[in-house]
Amino acid sequence: MIKRIYDIVFAVLFFIVSSPIMIFAALGIAITSKGPIIYKAKRVGKNGIPFILYKFRTMKVDSGEVRVTTLKNDERIYPFGSLLRKSKVDELPQLINILLNQMSVVGPRPEDMSIAEEIYVGKYKGIYNVKPGLTSPASLFDYTHGEHYQSEDDYITEFLPKKLDVELYYAEHNNIWYDIKITFKTAIIIIQMVFGKKDFKYPKEYYLVQHLKTGDNDEKSNYYTTI
Repeated sequence: MIKRIYDIVFAVLFFIVSSPIMIFAALGIAITSKGPIIYKAKRVGKNGIPFILYKFRTMKVDSGEVRVTTLKNDERIYPFGSLLRKSKVDELPQLINILLNQMSVVGPRPEDMSIAEEIYVGKYKGIYNVKPGLTSPASLFDYTHGEHYQSEDDYITEFLPKKLDVELYYAEHNNIWYDIKITFKTAIIIIQMVFGKKDFKYPKEYYLVQHLKTGDNDEKSNYYTTI
């Protein structure tokens, strides 16, 4: 109940505050790229229940081959869309998903249904136990490190297992104070990215997962390296 109250209060207040930004984003999309302003995507929510996720469209309508991930210098993204992605403004319409109780402010990022069926297996099914969110430790990890990869194969084999470990850690340890901390951390990281910061440490959650696996504190420095 406390988490739901936090979600509603945050979504309402942030929707009001960010309204001028969303209007600017909508006008920018209409002027710079042909196609709909809002992108609607079918995603998997809590307990595997599908829902429609809303985003500002950042890719060309005829963007060629469909790929699972967004990579560095992805040719499908038009210039204004790149700005929206870098600043995370493209995610703001998901405030509606939060008000509809389909998402939370903080929670695992909702995946496409076909992808979720492939990656949320075994222990990772536990990610379904919480509502997906606008941000999370793993989505921040992907934001700072995921798009460094040049190929989808490298992303899937090298990065995705790390991301899933961090996602599962949040699902198993989430609480309201953790959510508040991640909310503020998200704002700080977005500001840093917008102003050009490129080198970020691996998230603490990733190290904690490795510690749970190995019990070796001496490995800490290895997991706080920058990419």
